[in-house]
Amino acid sequence: MSRSFDVVVIGAGPAGYIAAIRAAQHGKSVACIDEWKNKDGKNAFGGTCLNAGCIPSKALLESSELYHRAEHEFKKHGIKTGGVEMDIAAMQKRRASIVRQLTGGIGGLFKANKVEGLVGHGKLLSGKRVEFTPVDGDAEIIEATHVILASGSAPIELGIAPFDGENIIDSWDALELDAVPGRLGVVGAGVIGLELGSVWARLGSKVTILEAMEDFLFMADRDVAKVASQDFKKQGLDVKLGAKVANATVGKKGVSVDYEDKDGAQSIEVDKLIVAVGRRPVTDGLFADDAGIQLDERGFVVVDDECRTRVKGVFAIGDCVRGPMLAHKGSEEGVMVADLIAGELAEMNYDIIPSVLYTNPEIAWTGKTEAEVKASGRAYKTGSFPFMASGRAKAMEQTTGMVKIISSDEDDEILGVHIVGPMAGELISEAVLALEFSASTEDLQRTIHAHPSLAEAVHEAALAVDNKALNFPNR
Repeated sequence: MSRSFDVVVIGAGPAGYIAAIRAAQHGKSVACIDEWKNKDGKNAFGGTCLNAGCIPSKALLESSELYHRAEHEFKKHGIKTGGVEMDIAAMQKRRASIVRQLTGGIGGLFKANKVEGLVGHGKLLSGKRVEFTPVDGDAEIIEATHVILASGSAPIELGIAPFDGENIIDSWDALELDAVPGRLGVVGAGVIGLELGSVWARLGSKVTILEAMEDFLFMADRDVAKVASQDFKKQGLDVKLGAKVANATVGKKGVSVDYEDKDGAQSIEVDKLIVAVGRRPVTDGLFADDAGIQLDERGFVVVDDECRTRVKGVFAIGDCVRGPMLAHKGSEEGVMVADLIAGELAEMNYDIIPSVLYTNPEIAWTGKTEAEVKASGRAYKTGSFPFMASGRAKAMEQTTGMVKIISSDEDDEILGVHIVGPMAGELISEAVLALEFSASTEDLQRTIHAHPSLAEAVHEAALAVDNKALNFPNR
């Protein structure tokens, strides 16, 4: 006799495990299936984010930044450190420990919420049946009233630069390096490429990033991208724009990368090459041909605004559906879907999902860029405030960057907030809340901010929108 559950979730990344827990909180019987296997051969919940993405990369970014600050900044504070050395093995051991703690914690959360975590492969069949194949056993059929597909994504591999796990590597392998490459090449100057490039550049690698787009951080506001680009250049990151990779060849001296830019054919030699040109949805083996699931031209599961597939009772969330491939986007979709299954009203505001780059300076934004507002034809006004005028930023010795706010000139509604500078990933949450409540610039202007704090820069930027900045000359 087959087992049955109210909800079966396939995938235990940030989208899937959150959906499973929320459904269980509604009193549903829930099973969550996942087959992730780490490089040590052990299975773990958490998907890419916890095992090979968000969490381990932030651990390395923090370690490498502290090392960089100890080398270059501590003396400004009067701290004499002598010779500073980086123990890569210890750094990597710390990263692995954090990953184990968090992925193991998911199992504890499942137990506390009475979610049955199943280790193995899940495949949707017709009639909302799920074929579960455990890692060490025979397949069984599980009956479900509702199914949530949360299979995640994987790095895109280039045919001209195939992964070999040693010389040409993906973002996961780039987190596992046991030595600092003398010369590091990165294909792609997006979030992943810049973060990984920053880690190893801080530790001493000569980093060259090849970006096919002509504009740096094309998805970000131009003013913010300009500030970030200038600072990355000062840090030694060599970002080549309009550089289209034609070929990558592994040889005795490393990897030879041929590319073309505005000046014609070019070539560089690197010891390691990270290919970080984006991610693709993982849908191979996710469902049977007669399951009724539809994919779009890019391989994403087709869903509506409530993440419903065309099969009644089957939802899809996270990286395997449209929208930004962000852990917090997937998690909130999981909450929405679980609430909908429970019969509650729920929705997602896709217009204000925050984006963050955990480089130094950090970059974060929510809402529309100035170019997007301008293209819409809506009358607007802008204001900005530099961190060099922030007392807290000066005390922290981190004055690079600014806060920029874009508001409607008609009704004063805040349309977008863009930050480059210290703790931008934390500061952006205030902006997300403001946009969620359709706040006006005046609302932010009249909100009291603690002094001295980095958040005062958000307050001053709001004041600057109406030429009322108090701690920096207005335009």
